[in-house]
Amino acid sequence: MTTIRASMDNTQPVEQVCDHRWRSLYLWGGVAAAAYVVLVLVPVALVFAAPVPPAAGAPLLEYIAEHRTIYLIELVSFVGLSVPGLVVFAALSVALRSADLGIAALGGLLGVASETIALALGSSPQSLHGGLILLANRYTQTDSEAERASLVSSADALIATTNAVSWAGVLTAAAILVLSLLMRRGGWGTPLAVLGIVTGTLGLVAEVLRPIMGASYAVYGLLLPIWFGLVGWKLLRLTRSLHALEGPAQP
Repeated sequence: MTTIRASMDNTQPVEQVCDHRWRSLYLWGGVAAAAYVVLVLVPVALVFAAPVPPAAGAPLLEYIAEHRTIYLIELVSFVGLSVPGLVVFAALSVALRSADLGIAALGGLLGVASETIALALGSSPQSLHGGLILLANRYTQTDSEAERASLVSSADALIATTNAVSWAGVLTAAAILVLSLLMRRGGWGTPLAVLGIVTGTLGLVAEVLRPIMGASYAVYGLLLPIWFGLVGWKLLRLTRSLHALEGPAQP
């Protein structure tokens, strides 16, 4: 109870209220956050090598045939970032549990569920889906107009599903919002808490309205890796601080 009250009145730094027994999870959370940022930046950099995948069947199948490697890297990056995202949410929820155990558990559950759903879907807007690679292979190998029309129709169906409202994305934004509401009370500071609240709130709107957001979605897309990066930095600092507090190992 003393630890919880200390965190609630925000009089002690975060390393004073976090359980040192979870230090290895904080470490892996920080490393995972860095991996998350890298997996976001790689496909962003590839935009300069190839245009954004189109959202129509025939043009997209032709795009994949011409930019197969880039498309595959983008697909793996955007789907794969759910793995480090899952670790970050788990570590952050444990680190914030002294502020409010129930709310921290809720935020962690939302975050882990969102990343698990994203992995299960195996796709990501804009028009990134493993099945489209197989359709593109068949599209370029056939000379039958009837078969090509059928492949385009199948591609359009996958694209519509992939680019629709992502409930995994909605849950991710909700998790960020819930966990960020605890940050100031948990000793994580006001700036990061405010950034997380803005990111989570904007993310809820952006994900629900994604099909009509257009280029404005990029604002949330920019805030997301910034939030993960700062959380990872805080987790790594927390790990070092806890290690220093423990002192040198006894012989």
